[in-house]
Amino acid sequence: MISIELDRTAVLALDLQADIVGRVGEKAVSALEHAASVLAAARRARLPVIYVVVGFRPGYPELSKRNALFAAVAQAGRFISSTPVADIALPVRPEDGDLVVVKHRVSAFTGTDLEMILRAKGIDTLVLFGISTSGVVLSTVRHAADADYRLVVVRDACADADEEVHRVLTEKVLARQATVTSASEVAAAFGGLGKRSG
Repeated sequence: MISIELDRTAVLALDLQADIVGRVGEKAVSALEHAASVLAAARRARLPVIYVVVGFRPGYPELSKRNALFAAVAQAGRFISSTPVADIALPVRPEDGDLVVVKHRVSAFTGTDLEMILRAKGIDTLVLFGISTSGVVLSTVRHAADADYRLVVVRDACADADEEVHRVLTEKVLARQATVTSASEVAAAFGGLGKRSG
């Protein structure tokens, strides 16, 4: 059983957009169900819930042609939206009080105000999950670990197009910098088994 200091913890839901979910296919169905259970438990515990989504202005002024991944995104005309919440998959849509951070690169931190929000709230522990494991989850864990956050990765609320990559990352790579656990363990910790001051 994991222990989480609730008053210093935020939940990050990463890249749960319909476009990305659709590219992972059936592998994402179970991940979204587990993500929804963690989000519900977090809201019951009154934890900050922060969604991080990919989004760009028309014309993609944020992107360099030298960035091969995102140059392909721009060429395909993806992720242009004035209402990023509308892009999030229905089973895990934000609710009132949740925050949405728009990013322009793979990591949730690069070029966003996420760290400012976390510092303002006194957060030093992040419970995170998303799609894909080899993309936003890996990049965000690497950045957050270097910034000295305590990290909990919800493995069954993550998915990747390549199941073997997901397995290796959650069992061997991410586990070096984060506690990797299940949605049920996290929900139990949010339900009062973690510490909350006041």
